[in-house]
Amino acid sequence: METYTRELYRALGRLPGDWEYVGFVSREGAELDLNWFPGRVVESGISGENRFAWAWGELVQVGRAARRERADLVHAPATLGPRRTAMPTVVTMHDMLYWSHPELMTTPLYTAPVKWMEQQAAGNAAHIITISPTSQHEISKYLHVPIAKISVIPLAGQSPAGVDRSLAGSEGPLIIAMGNRRPHKNWGALIRAAALLPEHERPRIVITGGRGDDPLASVVSENGMAPWVELRGWVDDSEVAHLYSVATALAIPSFAEGFSLPTLEAMGAGLPTLLSDIDVHRYVGGDAARYFDPASDRSLAELLAAVLADPELVAAMSSAGRARAAEFTWARTAEETRAVFEGALA
Repeated sequence: METYTRELYRALGRLPGDWEYVGFVSREGAELDLNWFPGRVVESGISGENRFAWAWGELVQVGRAARRERADLVHAPATLGPRRTAMPTVVTMHDMLYWSHPELMTTPLYTAPVKWMEQQAAGNAAHIITISPTSQHEISKYLHVPIAKISVIPLAGQSPAGVDRSLAGSEGPLIIAMGNRRPHKNWGALIRAAALLPEHERPRIVITGGRGDDPLASVVSENGMAPWVELRGWVDDSEVAHLYSVATALAIPSFAEGFSLPTLEAMGAGLPTLLSDIDVHRYVGGDAARYFDPASDRSLAELLAAVLADPELVAAMSSAGRARAAEFTWARTAEETRAVFEGALA
């Protein structure tokens, strides 16, 4: 959502017209470099690190701030939004995971409050933007919003700077995976699938994005994969560029997603992508990616073996991925978003 907000408003600022943007930002956000925002920034005084304070601020204080600023329109870009506003509101809802996959959420105490707040935001919204057809149908199903009131506007990818795919394979066969450790990400499947391969065929696996004690450590130990798997925390841009340069492929075994931004970023860099066969991944990856059953470790193991053994397949996927990623641009996202804003104002 941070990437979405930043890149969307950077692109909105490049569009012609006399639009004026006022950013209502958290206490911590106000301390960051906000040069990407195309207008004035107002510090809310609300902590973005305290999830309950942030959520309550979205519900109650955003509407009051918009009234003070005499805004014509409110845009809430991070799924939650005001419960009431005097002016039309557009809410971007990224996914409905608390509704569709509550058993995979790591914060069960949040489930009921989040669902209630999403209902409030949807009820007040003049229009809802979402990022995939899957999310559009789930918003309509769970929040009872007419499909005509929900626009699908996809995200766009921005590959890391400094990626050099001529280095691919220079550190041996390597599969990378990036993301948080929430259960719906299904990272354990990648570790178990690699364990099914003969030892001399196993790739090295690097999974980034963990914080604190990594729940995947036990999966690595139970499957005897310590020599092949590295569990890393958050990595900086230079390390991401290095991994994208030397890796054989990126793997994402998720059971559910609202979109798949890492897929676009990887394909744009020429990195082949191996994706779980869910509708969202098909929507993003198209024919450029290769797919496997997220509930079958054997399915993923067979795909890993095929990619690792076939340099021509890797080259074809790299070329097709670049072409696919080029279809998604932040300029397109901004243009379609402003059209929704105009419709809400009308």
